[in-house]
Amino acid sequence: MAAASFVKVVLGSVVFAIFWVLAVFPAVPCLPVGRTAGSLLGAVLMVWFGVITPDQAYDAIDLPILGLLFGTMVVSVYLERADTFKYLGKLLSWKSKGPKDLICRICLISAISSAFFTNDTSCVILTEFVLKIARQHNLPPHPFLLALASSANIGSAATPIGNPQNLVIAVRSEISFLDFVTGILAAMLVGVLVNALLLICMHWRLLSVQKDEEYATGEVVDEEEVICLATTSHFSSLDSQDMNVQSSSNRNGSTAHLDTSNDQNEIQRVPSGSIDSARSTSNASNEITTYGCPPKNVGPVASEMIASTDSLKDALCVKPLEQKENISTRWKRRSWKFSVYFVTVGMLICLLLGFDMSWTAIAAGLALVVLDFKDAGSCLEKVSYSLLVFFCGMFITVEGFEKTGIPGSLWDSMEPYAKINHVSGTAVLAVIILVLSNLASNVPTVLLLGSRVAASAAAISASDERKAWLILAWVSTVAGNLSLLGSAANLIVCEQARRAPDLGYTLSFWEHLKFGVPSTLIVTAIGLALIR
Repeated sequence: MAAASFVKVVLGSVVFAIFWVLAVFPAVPCLPVGRTAGSLLGAVLMVWFGVITPDQAYDAIDLPILGLLFGTMVVSVYLERADTFKYLGKLLSWKSKGPKDLICRICLISAISSAFFTNDTSCVILTEFVLKIARQHNLPPHPFLLALASSANIGSAATPIGNPQNLVIAVRSEISFLDFVTGILAAMLVGVLVNALLLICMHWRLLSVQKDEEYATGEVVDEEEVICLATTSHFSSLDSQDMNVQSSSNRNGSTAHLDTSNDQNEIQRVPSGSIDSARSTSNASNEITTYGCPPKNVGPVASEMIASTDSLKDALCVKPLEQKENISTRWKRRSWKFSVYFVTVGMLICLLLGFDMSWTAIAAGLALVVLDFKDAGSCLEKVSYSLLVFFCGMFITVEGFEKTGIPGSLWDSMEPYAKINHVSGTAVLAVIILVLSNLASNVPTVLLLGSRVAASAAAISASDERKAWLILAWVSTVAGNLSLLGSAANLIVCEQARRAPDLGYTLSFWEHLKFGVPSTLIVTAIGLALIR
């Protein structure tokens, strides 16, 4: 029995190591299968090697977390189609007062949008806006990209729906949405402010430039411009069908306007005598319409005048019809946008009132599908089912590693020094979470430490148990700012910036590390003092 247990420990550890390598380095040369396939491989090997049974593997999958993740992704898809992020992007440059003001705006908008739409989504959509701002104002992009990625991670810590690890904590701790927000909100707001100040101080010379005329008056994004190039591991960008319909309607409207103006210019150039001739020949055109043949007294010049008069009539008749169609289309579009915003606000209110988070998110997503009143296939295809599969495999793999007893033994050796009723204990716990989050990624860290940290704090008091969960959420999230590989949001910003057409910029590992280390340590420490 002991030999069998030892074999399971070794096999379980090896499988978890394989999962960790593929999760942290998805393009590893010896097995470049990616994170999703890596998590499935870990799950299958855990069952195949007998570390856990098939029934235990099924039980390890946390359906409420998957439901909450799916629902928030569906809502985010419809919010994206409703131009929510386009409006947020416009706020970045609206009446801006300089580069330092832009840094503060990016930090604030990135943090708030990440708290409600997840950090990865915000980074996907806003990266191109940030690059356009930098290009238009002749500023180096990397301070603004750092502001976007780091503030997205900090802001996402404030709500249970801000990032995947918070979803896990909210479901397993059973902390209400309102209690979660009130417990971390102060830390998030101060953290974003400190993060912005650090960025400004570290890049003071780069940001201390005179704003030129273009900076004072230019707009980064036109009203008709949309983000159609950004792609994400969670879902694609704006629905292409709606984009084509909207752009074609705009083109038609503008064409009709131009044609009418040209016709009006032609009218102004015609002499008064010619107008009388046109009036007399209009009767001839009526005769042509009535009898199907031209009158005998109509010459070549009059025939040309008849043709031009008829074309003018057609243009003037078509314009009101097109205007009515454009007005109707715009009204329907605005009504649909309002319904999307209304449902989203309703979802947030229900979450604040303590309704079940998973079913509330799923119900909001379904309501948007119904209100869209068309086949939802194009929108549901943008949901990242690979992320859901990754979570399923990760649940099983982590559960198998738990069965080896290694995480429990390691925690037993550290627990006496990580009591949160002392400042030193809180600091030790924060360091443990910080290191593990960068070595094993934040979601596996939460899965491995969550119940143990909570049980240790519950032995002190019930309030300390809640605080322990919030500390885990805060530190594991802010830890993503330590290095470029610390969170998916960092990698998304780096990849989106590199691939942006005509705007490409490569954010290096060392550029991020020079700012990430001091920012992570300072913001984490300040947040620990403010979490309640």
